[in-house]
Amino acid sequence: MDFEQLETFLEVARHSSFSRAGEKRFRTQPAISSQIRSLEEEVGSKLFDRSGGKVALTASGKVFQKYAESVLEARKNVITTLAEMERVPRGEIVIGANEATCLHILPEVFAEFKKQYPNVGVQITRLERAKILGSVNDNAVDFGVVSVPVDDKRLTVVNIHCDELVMITPPGHALSRMKEITVKDLARFPLLLPKVGRTRTAIENLFHDRQLKPKVAMELDSSELLKRFVAAEVGIGFIARSNVIEDVKAGALAAIPLADAMIRRDLALVYRKDKSLSRAARAFIEIAVRSKANTAKAVSG
Repeated sequence: MDFEQLETFLEVARHSSFSRAGEKRFRTQPAISSQIRSLEEEVGSKLFDRSGGKVALTASGKVFQKYAESVLEARKNVITTLAEMERVPRGEIVIGANEATCLHILPEVFAEFKKQYPNVGVQITRLERAKILGSVNDNAVDFGVVSVPVDDKRLTVVNIHCDELVMITPPGHALSRMKEITVKDLARFPLLLPKVGRTRTAIENLFHDRQLKPKVAMELDSSELLKRFVAAEVGIGFIARSNVIEDVKAGALAAIPLADAMIRRDLALVYRKDKSLSRAARAFIEIAVRSKANTAKAVSG
C-alpha cells in the first residue's frame, strides 16, 4: 500500500467513477482499476461495489476512506512541519473557486504569493459554490473562495473581497449613457440571468419587491458567457463590477449602477476550523486580505 494508491482510492470515492478518477490522476481507467484491485487484495476486503453499472463505497470502503484521508493529511502535515523547521516553505496549496473568481479576483493574490513563496505550488480547482464548500469539508481543497454569508459552523470565514452588481449593456444600448438606472427601467428590456444561485435569487427578489416581472431572454451558467452575449446584443445583464473593469475600459461593454437598489457580492476565503495551517498557508490568507483594499480602490475607480 502506498500514498499513490490511497490518492487514487479517494478520487474514485469522490467521483464515484473509475474513468473520472483516471482523468484527475492522468491514468487510464484500466490502470485505476488495477490500483484499486491491488489495494483490495492487500486489505482483504472489497472497497467498491461495482454492480448495476454504478460505483459506490462498500461498508468497508467507507471505513477505509476515513483512514486514507487521515493518512494523507498526516503526510501533508509532517512534510509541512519539517519544512517549517527548515524555514523553507514548500508543498502545495489547493484552492477551490468558481470561474469568475479564478479569472478576476485571484490572479493578483496568486502573483503576490508566488513572489514570496516560489517553492510552494498553487493548484486551482474550478467548482460551483456547493461543491467548493463540500470540497473544503472533505479536505479535497485547502481553501475555498465563496460568496458570503457562509453558515457552516465547521468553517473559518475570512472576508477578502467587497463588490456590488452592476447592469451591463452593449456600448450603443439605450441605457449605456445613463449614470444610473432604476429597476423599473430594466423591466422594459430582455435580461440575461444566471441559471441558479444567490445572485439569481437576489435579482428575482429585486423585481418581486417592486411588483415587476423581468423579461428573461436567456439563462446562463457562466459570467463570461453572459458578458459575451450582452456584447452580442442578445440582452442586458447583472454582473459583479470587478468582473467587467477591463471590458469597460476597452469599450466592449458599458456598466451602469442601480439608482434604487444595491446587490452586494462579497467573497470570503473559507477553510476548516480544525485545519493546521502552515506558514505559507497563513501568508496566503494575509495576502488575500491585503489585496481586498487594492481591489476596492480599483473597483471604485
